[in-house]
Amino acid sequence: MLRGRWLGPCCRATCAAWPRTSSPSFRVAVSNAASGVCPVGYRPPMADVRLTTSSYLVLGIIDKLGEASAYDVKVEAARTVAPFWSVPHAQVYAQCDRLLDGGLLAQVRRESGRNRRVLALTERGRDALHEWLSDPAFVPVEARERGILKLWFGGRPEVLAPVQVDEHRQTLRSYEELAEEVGELLTSGQREALEFGIRYERMMVDFWDWVRHREERTTTDS
Repeated sequence: MLRGRWLGPCCRATCAAWPRTSSPSFRVAVSNAASGVCPVGYRPPMADVRLTTSSYLVLGIIDKLGEASAYDVKVEAARTVAPFWSVPHAQVYAQCDRLLDGGLLAQVRRESGRNRRVLALTERGRDALHEWLSDPAFVPVEARERGILKLWFGGRPEVLAPVQVDEHRQTLRSYEELAEEVGELLTSGQREALEFGIRYERMMVDFWDWVRHREERTTTDS
């Protein structure tokens, strides 16, 4: 019998409205709630959770790892998807809380010593992730290039372009080396994402090289 505390008729009404599930612990919780007792620390799932791309990023990483703490998700995101989809660290923790409250994640244990919650996808979470992965809808790219913004507002190309070319060339080399070293170990989708990074950096090198030489031609002509 789960030990709990009295939370009043509002809790009884709320718990009685929760959807049925095959989970024995959930059935016990609902049974207790109906009689006026809710288990201490039990987190009822929200009726509806608005999922964002960051939500799916968290679900996807935990799905790949099997189970993970919010800290693990943060580290894995920085190690893998950050070059094409960055997410603030605080948002990772907030998303884990939201997904846990919404019933898309479940706490499986706590790491001894660090007291970190280790999370895994629930059936609802796996369904949501699968539905998102299967959705072919196009979403416009959110371009955030500081150098381009500076050009737009009158930044000097002769100052901006050399640094941009060097930085993008360096990133391009690192991606190409990564493809050579571990390309065959990546999944098809991971290799394709890496190829996107390689082609994007090539494009940025070509663009900033064009900007630099265009400025040189403009100066000569004048």
